[in-house]
Amino acid sequence: MPPVSGQKISVLVVDDIAETRENIRKLLQFEPDIEVVAAARTGKEGVTLAKQHRPDIILMDINMPDMDGISATDQITKDSPVTQIIILSVQSDPDYMRRAMRAGASDFLTKPPSGDELISTIRKLAEAGRQKAAQLAPGMPSQMMGPGGRPIPYAAAFKPEGRIITVYSPKGGVGCTMLATNLAILLHSEENKAVLVDGNLQFGDVAVFLNLQSPHSFIDLAERAQELDSEVINSVLVLHGSGVRVLLPAPRPELAEEINAAQVKAVIEALRREFAYVVVDTPAGLTDSVLAIFDVSDKIVLLTTPDIPSLKNVRLFFELMDQLDYGEEKTFFVLNRADKRGGISAADIEESLKHTVAAQIPLDDRGAVLLSINQGVPLVMGDRAKAAPVLQGLLDLAQKLKSQMEAPEAEAVPVPAKEEKKPGTRPRLFGAPK
Repeated sequence: MPPVSGQKISVLVVDDIAETRENIRKLLQFEPDIEVVAAARTGKEGVTLAKQHRPDIILMDINMPDMDGISATDQITKDSPVTQIIILSVQSDPDYMRRAMRAGASDFLTKPPSGDELISTIRKLAEAGRQKAAQLAPGMPSQMMGPGGRPIPYAAAFKPEGRIITVYSPKGGVGCTMLATNLAILLHSEENKAVLVDGNLQFGDVAVFLNLQSPHSFIDLAERAQELDSEVINSVLVLHGSGVRVLLPAPRPELAEEINAAQVKAVIEALRREFAYVVVDTPAGLTDSVLAIFDVSDKIVLLTTPDIPSLKNVRLFFELMDQLDYGEEKTFFVLNRADKRGGISAADIEESLKHTVAAQIPLDDRGAVLLSINQGVPLVMGDRAKAAPVLQGLLDLAQKLKSQMEAPEAEAVPVPAKEEKKPGTRPRLFGAPK
């Protein structure tokens, strides 16, 4: 029997066979409490539609050409832990089942499932998802209401965590703060809000670049790192004219000594829960605090300029990335002040460092960057005609970065099962393992 709550269970069907998708849709259309909100033909499309619709239930085929169901399940559950995923497969292989459960699937049914079995499983897991939502968000009402008083899926009501983007260079003076301030503004929208963090706790310049002043700083959040909520966070952040919220560094260098790496990590993770994008500007030194930021970052925007000292430091950083056990996909490599007259091109850099330059920002021949810094007006909000070449590079960078973060990770072929990495401590550069 259907539940009496009156709230429909939203379902996404992911299967590469059109007939299967249609059969499931026809089967479920007669259930008054179940609604198929979308159907995907591929695993990658399924990941995209899951982000868009936040369904309560996903019926996921295990074998698809571009991305298998297990990889897609892993992606979706990271973004929406409330969504319940039912894996469907013609093979009742124990290895498939084990890997599906490990990826976050809630159940595993052999294709084709009977109508009664499928419907009862959907209802059972929808209720489990609502209970999980209530646990994750204490005080959540028994039914979530959208605009106009319409019921909305619990998975849609549960707010996913934002993306942390750290702008870094192992050499100072290459343009990290310029990039971080403009990137935060470009990523920000009413639907997906951004916060900019000055992670250079001693000598940060974000306030200067944005012409901001505030009696509050990183210290105020660090002191309450274990009890941060929306009210506390918003009382400390300062609002920029672009709509971006900003967390400023310590007002004096010596005060930054009071902040430790654990506090920095806790503050950044708390901001992730409040904003779609957390953009962090960092100093050149590899301190414990900077490493803590790297640990929780989704992307490290690694910035260089086309000169030998900067490239030498970048080479060393890439070597350290291996020691830190970071994958290549974590880094977004950017060339700033690109200029053919210097004798070092992006192609030369790629050949030398064996890493792809993901985006380029041209050299500013018009003085637009220096003018924007001295006026405290970001390039994307100032004289666009004068800043046109650099601005176009920033726009291209933001779009590529956003697309890369939204794209699913590389798919995994579902056979054979991969050997799991044994649990252990990742190597650290400084101090004892943490």
